[in-house]
Amino acid sequence: MINLQETLVIIPARKGSKGISGKNKKILGGKPLIQYTIDIAIALFPKEIICVSTDDEDIQLLAEKSGLKVPYLREDKYSGDKTSGREVILYELSKQDRKISTIIYLQPTSPLRTIKNLEETIEQYHEEMDMLVSVVDSKVNPFYNFFLEDNHGFLKPFSQNQVKNRQDSPKFYQFNGAIYIINSKSIKEKEVSQFKKITKYVMNKFESIDIDDDFDWFVAEQLLKNR
Repeated sequence: MINLQETLVIIPARKGSKGISGKNKKILGGKPLIQYTIDIAIALFPKEIICVSTDDEDIQLLAEKSGLKVPYLREDKYSGDKTSGREVILYELSKQDRKISTIIYLQPTSPLRTIKNLEETIEQYHEEMDMLVSVVDSKVNPFYNFFLEDNHGFLKPFSQNQVKNRQDSPKFYQFNGAIYIINSKSIKEKEVSQFKKITKYVMNKFESIDIDDDFDWFVAEQLLKNR
């Protein structure tokens, strides 16, 4: 179980975006994209443990209108399109004046995650994990769907263990980007790719929409209209 007094909720929202210009503050379903994540964070956590990590004054203002304190903007060297999530987390940890044992990392690009999703992940997490991460059942399977082109332009199976039908292949999951609950000790010591103790929390396709480009945005709009 999570100790909220030693928890930092980070909402990363840089100004730039390759896929959609100004994505985090663009209006989706009547409110800025980032507002969905701010609202769900405020519904579950004390405002003083929520950190909106941004280099954008407009996003800073949006967060402050919601009652959050954003006392500084993220430095430019931590705001590029190649800046990793780990770099953002370590940067924000360096700004804290209290002990942080757990990071809850909520990307604004997942507007359809629910309070129930967050409550269940919090209940599931324990400090022996490196990370608990939200996932969705993968539509593609390297043992069934993946092929590589050879030197002659022909497609060859990606795996020598290729199966004849999907039912015979092992179950695969993919990170959906909605929820990461991370052990601060683990993230300080190593990259996420080096984590050994990762546990999944499965979300459905509707909740798992992750907005990266215009097509994703269109899908999210339609899902919200019919929600």
